[in-house]
Amino acid sequence: MSYSPSPILSSCILAYRPLKVVIVGATGSVGQELLKLLSTRKFPIRELILIASPSSVGQVVQWNNQKIIIQALNEAVFNNVDVVFMSAGSGISFRWTPIAVASGAIVIDNSSAFRLDPTVPLVVPEVNPQAIAYHQGILANPNCTTILLTLVLGPLQSRGEINKIVLSTYQSASGAGTLAMQELQSLSRNFLDGTELSSHVLPYSLAFNLFLHNSSMQSNGYCEEEMKMVNETRKILSSSSLSVSANCVRVPILRAHSEAVNITFNNPISLDEVRAILTSSTGIEIIEDFDGNRFPMPTDVNGRDSIAVGRLRKGLNDDNNLELWLCGDQIRKGAALNAIQIAELLLSRDLRK
Repeated sequence: MSYSPSPILSSCILAYRPLKVVIVGATGSVGQELLKLLSTRKFPIRELILIASPSSVGQVVQWNNQKIIIQALNEAVFNNVDVVFMSAGSGISFRWTPIAVASGAIVIDNSSAFRLDPTVPLVVPEVNPQAIAYHQGILANPNCTTILLTLVLGPLQSRGEINKIVLSTYQSASGAGTLAMQELQSLSRNFLDGTELSSHVLPYSLAFNLFLHNSSMQSNGYCEEEMKMVNETRKILSSSSLSVSANCVRVPILRAHSEAVNITFNNPISLDEVRAILTSSTGIEIIEDFDGNRFPMPTDVNGRDSIAVGRLRKGLNDDNNLELWLCGDQIRKGAALNAIQIAELLLSRDLRK
């Protein structure tokens, strides 16, 4: 597969008519980030409908000097809608996405519901923008860790075939949602106060602790999160035989994920070439100070669009091998930003249904 960078510029869509947009899951961490980005990126909206759980229905949200009342999810909310951002879990997506599409909307789904469906494009706009041309009303937003990983792999794949990827992820509480972030804060206070560490959102206390990812275990010994990375990376890079092995860990960080990545190419690649490729790639920042032992940290990327990459080095015994470290905001580029960039890409290419 050849890689063609695709700059995602909000200015390219402003000539289009304002759209009627729905966010399903508007009060969650990703939904809240969607609201911020739709405003700051000046996404063309004539009407915004916010959907959330029954406990949130009736609440008022301030957005762009408007007061928007949160509504319940029902078929009528999709009438004459142009774009739906689904961010309420795979169960909601499975049930309501076909209804939204049948009403004429395009759905950008942030859950795992349709990611591996061969008829649904799985898109990271900087990596495989051409995939959107084949949508049938649904476009899938990849898993957060997969987005961050493929943002680096995409441009590197243009240099030479990638044969093998071995990685470990260090995933923040934000990946489990707002309640997990709040629980980490409260249990950290409890730890310092010497009081009870009883976790109700995550299976174990994350305060001053870490544990292997809490998604369901699969028959092959890998957890669901790890297999998401394997299968989604292969689909995005159009490489069904690519060897990918992931080990996913929950760590006591509020926001932003980190990944240690080992990549084996078919041919040797120099560090100068790697740095040149990544420096010129959209959405990537290099942070490296070998003398000061300073490389990317989660705090470098909190609330930022770009991911940070550093500590680039060759394998000790293999000239075809590359090691790197990356950090990226899971809520932003790992979810909300990527979803909005998909919508912007659709509009810039006039590929609406």
